[in-house]
Order: sequence, then C-alpha cells, then structure tokens
Amino acid sequence: MIINRFDAQFTLIMIEDDAGHAKLIRKNLERAGIGNPIIHFDDGQKAIDHFFNNGLSDDQNKEQHQKSLVLLDLNLPHIDGYEILRRLKGDPATRAIPVIVLTTTDNPREIDRCYELGCNVYITKPVEYDNFSDAIRKLGLMLAVVQVPHVTAK
Repeated sequence: MIINRFDAQFTLIMIEDDAGHAKLIRKNLERAGIGNPIIHFDDGQKAIDHFFNNGLSDDQNKEQHQKSLVLLDLNLPHIDGYEILRRLKGDPATRAIPVIVLTTTDNPREIDRCYELGCNVYITKPVEYDNFSDAIRKLGLMLAVVQVPHVTAK
C-alpha cells in the first residue's frame, strides 16, 4: 500500500549512477510506502547543475529546493559524491537539505569524511540482492516518518 505523501513532506533527489541500483531503490521505497516524488540524476555534474547551475539566485534556489532530501552515491561519473556533499553543505542555499549517503563504500575513513563534510546519515549498500532490498525497505520506513527542514528564502 502506497501512502500518498505527494502534498509532500519532501521531494527525494536520488543521485545514483547504477541504473539497476536506482530501479531497486525506487521499487523498494515504493514497497515501504514512500510515494514522494523522486528526481533521479545518474551523474554528479547533472546533480550539481540541478542545485547550482540553473540560473537561479540563492533565494530562488532555496525556494526550489525547500522540502528536499538527497540520497547520494559517492562513486559517480564527472563529479563524485564527496564534492556534491561538500558543495551542498557549504552553500547557504542548500546547507539545510538532509543528505543520506547510500553507497557501497564501507571504509571507516570515508565514512568519517562524509560526516565531516556534513552528511546526515551514512548507509552502506549491502552487496547481496535480498539484503540490499531489505535495507532500502528499512530506509523507506525511516523516510515515512522523517521531517525535513522547510528552507525559506531570506
């Protein structure tokens, strides 16, 4: 059963280059009842362009991205997830957007680096299909109750 949250708490911005993972994430979030809109980017440059190179002022960017939540892979073509995270958390227009890093990287130094850059949650993707699906369903249950900041232009 899909909970209609389109009037929505948030729009999910999924930055994931692996088409299979993106499909699996979307499918299992829906199974967990997440009906929020999802915008998918398959490379880092497209995500950066969405957030920053769109011709909008800082105030317009804040308005466009209010009530967003980012699911971020780290290993991306063109611009990696670390740089996306650094840019999102370093800019006043996007700083408050929650970022969940969802990646196969489980190196403790990389995890620490992401938290130092400002990620809100770090999740390692399980390699095995059933475990991956289960992890995403659990993420969906968390997202069903999460509150994201309402960013307002100043």
